[in-house]
Amino acid sequence: MDYKKTKASSNTESRNIKHLSEETGNVYETVMILGKRSNQIASELKEELNQKLAEFASYTDNLEEIFENREQIEISKFYERLSKSTLIAIQEFLDGKIYYRNPTKDGRQSGF
Repeated sequence: MDYKKTKASSNTESRNIKHLSEETGNVYETVMILGKRSNQIASELKEELNQKLAEFASYTDNLEEIFENREQIEISKFYERLSKSTLIAIQEFLDGKIYYRNPTKDGRQSGF
């Protein structure tokens, strides 16, 4: 997914937890869904950033030579300005873009 074009706010906002949990009927289940999705988004963004920064990596053994690459700094600043992963997850949840299921509600309880 392209997180750069998301409609998520870049600022924190107060949310009505009852409104957020209407779909699941359980506040804790909603928080778990948002938490898991937020972790997925954060890891995807981190991986993408690391791949872009790896292009600028220099593999020299000289510790005295550390170069500041302007493009590398701009890429880092761009990713810092993106919406946080929790805000993106909340927006996706409100837009109905997150697929989730609860095996205990589906009747597929695991036996111990």
